[in-house]
Amino acid sequence: MITRKHFSYIASSPLITVVMPVFKQEQFLRRALSSLLAQTFTQWELIIIDDGSVGDAAAIIDSFHDPRILYFKHLTNKGLGAALNAGIDKARSGFIAYLPCDDVMYKDHLETLYNNLLNEEIILSYTSVKHHYNKIAHGIINNEWLQLVQVMHKKTKERWTERNELESDDLNKLFWNKLKGEKKHIPVVTCEWVDHPDQRHKIMQEPIGGINTFRSWYEVREPLIYHTTKGNYINEVEKYAPFRKTKMSHSTGGKSLKILLVGELAYNAERILALAERGHKLYGLWMKKPYWFNYVGPLPFGHVTDITGANWKEQIEEIKPDVIYALLNWQAVPLAHKVLKAGFDVPFVWHFKEGPFICLEKGSWNQLIDLYQCADANIFISEEMKDWVHSFLPKTANEFILDGDLPKKEWCTNERTSLLSEKDHEFHTVVPGRPIGLHPQDVQQLAEQKIHLHFYGDFTHGQWKEWIEKTLKLANGYLHIHSNVDQDEWVKEFSQYDAGWLHFFQSKNNGEITRVDWDDLNIPARISTLALAGLPMLQYDNSGHIVAMQSLVKKLDIGLFFTNMQQLKELLMNTDRMKKIRNNVWRQRKLFTFDYYVDTLIDFFNAVIQSKKSQKREWLMVNGRET
Repeated sequence: MITRKHFSYIASSPLITVVMPVFKQEQFLRRALSSLLAQTFTQWELIIIDDGSVGDAAAIIDSFHDPRILYFKHLTNKGLGAALNAGIDKARSGFIAYLPCDDVMYKDHLETLYNNLLNEEIILSYTSVKHHYNKIAHGIINNEWLQLVQVMHKKTKERWTERNELESDDLNKLFWNKLKGEKKHIPVVTCEWVDHPDQRHKIMQEPIGGINTFRSWYEVREPLIYHTTKGNYINEVEKYAPFRKTKMSHSTGGKSLKILLVGELAYNAERILALAERGHKLYGLWMKKPYWFNYVGPLPFGHVTDITGANWKEQIEEIKPDVIYALLNWQAVPLAHKVLKAGFDVPFVWHFKEGPFICLEKGSWNQLIDLYQCADANIFISEEMKDWVHSFLPKTANEFILDGDLPKKEWCTNERTSLLSEKDHEFHTVVPGRPIGLHPQDVQQLAEQKIHLHFYGDFTHGQWKEWIEKTLKLANGYLHIHSNVDQDEWVKEFSQYDAGWLHFFQSKNNGEITRVDWDDLNIPARISTLALAGLPMLQYDNSGHIVAMQSLVKKLDIGLFFTNMQQLKELLMNTDRMKKIRNNVWRQRKLFTFDYYVDTLIDFFNAVIQSKKSQKREWLMVNGRET
């Protein structure tokens, strides 16, 4: 729905329509509007489409008192494509220019573009542009695509691609390539593309932005079809359709709990639906400015009610949750701490997976310590993590061991693929994600042993481009680069390999808990990926050291340990042993799904709730307030 501010149209018809999309960048508006009002070409109309902002854009626009300025507002954010299309549809002229509210036109901009477009053969005209404060692009910035501010085109039947089809940073794909005809460059700088942290492409592109950063910033409530120039294609509509249709009405076998999730959900966010499937009601209070791998609400699979706005405390008091479940990684620590200190009379469970040493670096260590000491219960990702925390903090009454980022059982499929090694009689190993600890020389040594390495992650991990280039030269024919694989394809894709790499590193703690670092304590997220695909897991033999993933893999007998690649080759050649390990992994796959533990987790929540009630009764009795 669109509402409109009641300005009067000027009597004469405009020759140019300028379309301005606005969302959360009102601080730039005055500069942009002032630059438009200073144009030498005056027969324009400005169609402002406020795409669901909650700021003071309307008041700023009102202050300009110009009848050529028309303001319309979407009640919710619909996306750049829909905003631009709304402006084009309302245009009374045959020429469309763009002025994003964070950009600037110089006084001759409209006149220059308009005069050039009078040529019948030209469909689109664009000028040179100033960018990043003092740089000049004579055409396209960074050889990517034309920016909105530098373009004017003739109005045609073509429209911008909208959110229900695709969200992308690539303006060529969204619109420019749809326009058929000559596109003429005018080598004069007439506008400025303003660089700042909240530009749309920065919010969209990994690793600074990404799909979760985008969803949080634009408050997107529906699943996305998403593809940026620095990331892989993501189709949440297709992926989460079964979850969105599922009715969460299963019997819990006990009281239905109201569970308030606080923080972020990392990679395998849909795991929390296992709680809803058992009849528990989920609410979410999410960290701001997530990284691309921090899933926060609105969640694309639904079934979680978000708490938003400045009155979040009042909303929590009104909901009256039975338990606050705060999680997961170091980025969520400040918000979890804020909620902890808000003083709710609700059991608070702290589940921390990753980043205690980053908390030291980022200055949130004191908050982390408070969470461990003041929470009503703590969940640790491993016994090693618990031992490390207890090496400097006392034990608490309510503690639980559970990896924080286990996938949902639906991804534990049976679609196994035949081994590549059965075809070419060479060994094939896989690293799903970053090849942490595997240096180019290590891959070269693998190649010397006729062991292939398949690296899934391609350009989404931009920091590995140099690694890839160097390794391809050293291990010619034995390094293979693949796109990311979504959860529903894990088993089918990864089961074709002989084994999969965990983080490859040599520990130095010598069995002393104080000496451990994060490599020693970490349970990598990929361990579940490999387990669901039934793959034996590869890691350095750190016998005599405290290493959490080593303890887990040895306990379940699901991996290989070695110190050099020749030793690895010998282990892979032991067909009987490899068959046994592979069978062990396949048989125990369910241990690496969240659903396997969810009933035990609920029992733990209930125990914490009862413990909190008992403590309160004891306090009332001691203080003479028992009724």
